[in-house]
Amino acid sequence: MGNITPQMIKELRERSGVGMTKCKEALVESDGDMQKAIEFLRKKGLASAIKKEGRDTKEGTIGFSETENEIALLEVNTETDFVAKNEKFQKFVKELSAQAAKSKPASLDAFLKENYDIDPSLTIEEYRNLLIQSIGENIQIARVEIIKKEKNASYGIYSHMGGKILCVVEISGSSDEQKIAKDIAMHVAADSPEYLTPEQIPADIRKKEEEIARSQVQGKPEFVIEKIITGKLKAFEDSVCLVGQKFVKDPSITVQKFVENREKEIDAKLKISCFWRWMIGSSK
Repeated sequence: MGNITPQMIKELRERSGVGMTKCKEALVESDGDMQKAIEFLRKKGLASAIKKEGRDTKEGTIGFSETENEIALLEVNTETDFVAKNEKFQKFVKELSAQAAKSKPASLDAFLKENYDIDPSLTIEEYRNLLIQSIGENIQIARVEIIKKEKNASYGIYSHMGGKILCVVEISGSSDEQKIAKDIAMHVAADSPEYLTPEQIPADIRKKEEEIARSQVQGKPEFVIEKIITGKLKAFEDSVCLVGQKFVKDPSITVQKFVENREKEIDAKLKISCFWRWMIGSSK
């Protein structure tokens, strides 16, 4: 091991795309010979995966796992919808989601460096490389997020289109309202709200909408213009904010009214406090 330097391990990592631990092992087994180390990795089914790393991954699945205190969201991308539906790929997403909920990683990078629960001899990143080799397509773990459950809150989770869209809604005020939280999560999947309330709309977005509205009502009396602009801005707010949208399951009421109706039924104060809407390929 004395002749194996960190620089050699780094070089092999860059050339193969394989994790540092396996690169170190390969160099030790090959007495520091770089080419033999690469051959060692290829025989293990690791290094050849790097050839597929540059391919676009626009399909995939968003998985989730729920525990008593957390909800883990995980997006894993691949090249084709055919592979996204592959049993081995789906199993990988399910297992990773469960591990994320258990380990609660602080970041995606930290998650990829974790030992894979199913095979602790490999990191998650190393196992991903093996899966690329096995399936024959590029696979990328795009993002992971851990939602910490709040006390006296209910959570609804809705997976749509086979995991291409996944929505979570948090309702504060009761821990027994999972059903209406899921109903609203279904609405979020269908109507794609950008904000929860009008107060969350950025000032520059609101200003731009006002400018557009003013350009559409030129030549009218000032008092009429202001009234029209107020109406147009309200319509814009309702279209992009969850609480103001017409509820998909009952368009005669807004989402906010749906929650208020439930409040009266159970005599408790409820509030939509947060929502998440993940869609394949939309990670930043």
